[in-house]
Amino acid sequence: MSDSVQETLEGLRRYFNKTISEYGASAKGVDWKDETSQHIRFDQLMKIVRDPSQPFSLLDFGCGWGALVRYLQERGYQDVTYIGYDMTEAVVAEARKVYAGLDWARFTTQLSDVPQVDYVVGSGLFNMKINADEAAWQQHMLTTIEQMWGFCTRGLAFNSLTAYSDAEYMRADLYYPLPEDVFGFCKRKLSRNVALLHDYELYDFTILVRR
Repeated sequence: MSDSVQETLEGLRRYFNKTISEYGASAKGVDWKDETSQHIRFDQLMKIVRDPSQPFSLLDFGCGWGALVRYLQERGYQDVTYIGYDMTEAVVAEARKVYAGLDWARFTTQLSDVPQVDYVVGSGLFNMKINADEAAWQQHMLTTIEQMWGFCTRGLAFNSLTAYSDAEYMRADLYYPLPEDVFGFCKRKLSRNVALLHDYELYDFTILVRR
């Protein structure tokens, strides 16, 4: 891992320690614009589960305070075994507090505690590069995608900001890859079964990869 990526990840830990302490279990607590946009993204990610009426296990990679758990509850998902992983201690502590006593969800900051699951999802993992070198951040993204793929037995879903965003709204501290480049990487490195979703009303895209 390059120094610029390591510095960015450390900066993100500090940043999310601050936002979660200020805003708690909310969209702003993990720097999302609002709950509505968060749920639009969850709608896309959960398309990876072909039959949600059947039991399945799910790893939420970069889970924050576990907003996806609340989404699953509200959408009536049954028989889910949920594991949330995040690198930031404070947001995992908040998640454990919010969902204390919920027996089908647990949270960790240690990848060594994460077992293989049916599905892995990740939302907003690659958006904030801050001052990281763009090529180094791209490599970090691809390495993380392969890492996530290693945890799933059935499918992986993740999203990213898109290079097709309106230029006047793009920011230097955010990362906007070409969707076709990420799609191609997944086709070449992970599976023949890859879908690119870019038809919803946000400036990002979602990739679904199936075994």
